[in-house]
Amino acid sequence: MKRIRLFVALLALMAAAACSTAGASTGTNNQGVPGKLRVGIIPNVAPDTQSAKYEPLRKYLSKKLDTDVELFVATDYAGVVTALAAKKIDMAYLGGLTYVQAAEQVDVTPLVTDTDKETGTKEYLSGIVVRSDSPYKSVKDVLDAKGKFAFGDVSSTSGSLYPRVMLDAAGAKCSTTTVDKCPPLSKVTFTGGHDATAQAVANGSVDAGGLEVRIMHRLERDGTIPKGKLKVIETEKVMGYPWVMRSALGDKAAKSITAAFLDMKDPDLLDLMATTGYQRVTETDYAQVKKHAEELGLLTTGH
Repeated sequence: MKRIRLFVALLALMAAAACSTAGASTGTNNQGVPGKLRVGIIPNVAPDTQSAKYEPLRKYLSKKLDTDVELFVATDYAGVVTALAAKKIDMAYLGGLTYVQAAEQVDVTPLVTDTDKETGTKEYLSGIVVRSDSPYKSVKDVLDAKGKFAFGDVSSTSGSLYPRVMLDAAGAKCSTTTVDKCPPLSKVTFTGGHDATAQAVANGSVDAGGLEVRIMHRLERDGTIPKGKLKVIETEKVMGYPWVMRSALGDKAAKSITAAFLDMKDPDLLDLMATTGYQRVTETDYAQVKKHAEELGLLTTGH
């Protein structure tokens, strides 16, 4: 009987130890962040390129927050929103449009955005581009010619939403229910990313396209697009990409993650992230993005 009681007690101790270990692996550390911080990133360029690019950031956050950081790059923008809603990731790097779409499905808190190198502010430029040797000098010229137009991902702020804003202002009648209908344009395509849009315009597949101007400049520096091949015929300022987290992580996690970005000083890492530093953002900063998304039928994902 004593042996049985001893065996039962031993089993109880083992069970308690197992529960303790499980709690440690799924709990939070002294900075309030999970034992494994799962980070999602929108693929504003090719996903495999995006994943490799952010490896130094993963290492930085892991060290700064004293936790294991796991990166997730979806195949499209909607995939990151879906992962947030399903609680498969804890925080994410989103475009402004993707953020307001995500906020319709899950309680998320915007934390910081990067300071744009080209504007020196929290805003960057969305542009409509054409080939430099084309006859188009304005967006209206493209519409008058009933040209072919390329957007990036349907949920891209600067590759879809703001180009629609510019097209609409020039007289286009883009459908709020059928995203590939934008008369008088003869054809509308979605390339999936800014780099692919730049290539589509450069190789003549389309007459014009909407993209992030700073990405176009980077493609020129890299030699991917010959410098001078494309020209920007109109721009709109866009509030920067927010880093957001699921609000359920709590205030302590929000403060720790925010501080990690604000404390980033390594010039090589900042250069890799194409910024001079980070600034705090709030929901209010994206009110204009949400307004445009509602007006143009892009507030929900899954178009």
